[in-house]
Amino acid sequence: MTLDTLNASSPDAFVAALGSIIEGSPWAAARAWRRRPFASLEALHQAMMAEVSAASRDQQLDVLRAHPDLATRTPMTATSAGEQAAAGLDRLTPTEFAQLEALNTAYREKFGFPFLLAVMGSTKHDVLAALTARLAATVQDELAEALRQVSRIAWFRLQDVIT
Repeated sequence: MTLDTLNASSPDAFVAALGSIIEGSPWAAARAWRRRPFASLEALHQAMMAEVSAASRDQQLDVLRAHPDLATRTPMTATSAGEQAAAGLDRLTPTEFAQLEALNTAYREKFGFPFLLAVMGSTKHDVLAALTARLAATVQDELAEALRQVSRIAWFRLQDVIT
């Protein structure tokens, strides 16, 4: 899909094309549609993230909670599964899986949402190290970091969708 096509699209077509860019949050694409036309992919990304930033804290938490735990064995979107597989999270040893599962549980209990990391270019070891390090953050700092990770994930996904 091209940026020109998106700029000329109806709200429904726009959301159909970009509703999954921010996991489980098609409303971000629907609201960003009003900001057309977009001069660049960067402008589109900024518009979508501006909508997330302007959302209520509850909506932001919903955005975060829409993401699956990393390396979970529960169903997830094909996009999330592909991103995680690229980082090797589908090939964890039993020990690594148990460690990640324990860290995910501790993180979710502390912060109330799953650990988010834009895993593109990361290895399973990078993911485990980042999760361990970020468990020491404050709730406010981690909320901000998780939203930064949503932005990075959205950027990578937009690059895959827009030609």
